[in-house]
Order: sequence, then structure tokens, then C-alpha cells
Amino acid sequence: MSHDRLGWFNQLGDEEAVGVLLGVCHARAWAEQVAKQRPYPSVERLQAVADDVWLRLTPADWLEALDAHPRIGEQGGASADLSRREQAGLGQAGDDVRAAIELGNRAYEERFGHVFLVSAEGRSAEELLANLEARLGNDPATEVRVAAEEHRRITRLRIERLMAAP
Repeated sequence: MSHDRLGWFNQLGDEEAVGVLLGVCHARAWAEQVAKQRPYPSVERLQAVADDVWLRLTPADWLEALDAHPRIGEQGGASADLSRREQAGLGQAGDDVRAAIELGNRAYEERFGHVFLVSAEGRSAEELLANLEARLGNDPATEVRVAAEEHRRITRLRIERLMAAP
């Protein structure tokens, strides 16, 4: 991981740093707290702080971040470009799997009140569908924690990419 990118990030003004972090995770409280703890001596320390801050947020903060994500299989939302890359496994999905994911997304949102979120990178459409169907059986309190953990994983990948960018 690039030490130059970390140096760049450490030197940003507070609002600029928050803005960069909001591009990674759309929870303002998270971005502000992570930005406030700069400078970071290493990317590993940045990741550790990002994890710690995420785990101490409220479910309302987690939902703020979840609401910025497009549905699995859709292209919209605040993080659409990142999500498209992360959901590359959907590119080979057949119409039947895509239709099942669309139906599952609607059932999930009706049940839990937020989008289904899963760290999709490296997973096939069939794996994503199986995960969606399994999580529909969770109770709401459990599911918000599961979705938050998936978001934490996505955030780690996005920080890694941000720090590796040229």
C-alpha cells in the first residue's frame, strides 16, 4: 500500500478528509471521527481506527451508510461506481438469478427497512442470492448487525483501494 497516498490523506484539511472518507463510507459520524484522528502512521493503523469507530457507531449511523448503497444488481446510489466494480460477479448472472435477486431485494427491504448489503467482491450471483435468501430469516436486530459487519468489510476494501490508488 502506498505510503504516498497515506501522506496525502494525512495532509488534507479536515473537511477535505471527511469528504474523501464519505466516498468510502457514507456515515458522517464515522468519517468525522476517522478524519479527526489523523495523522496515521500506517495504513494498518488507519484500518484499525476505521474498524473501531465503525463498531462504536449507533445503528442509526449504520443505516445512514446502508441507505447510500444501491441494491445488489442495480447501478444507482451514492457509491454506484464502487458498487459496480464490487458486484462484478453479477455480470454473468442469468435472467432467472437476476429476477430472484430483484424479488429478494424487495422482500428484504420490506422486512428490514434498508437495502440488502453484502460484501459482493469475488462472489458469484448465485452466492449473493443464497446469502440474501438466508439472511431473510434473521430477526431485525440481528440483521442490522450482520449488514453493519458486511459494510465494515466493504469499507476495509475501499480504504485499501484508496490508499493504493496512484
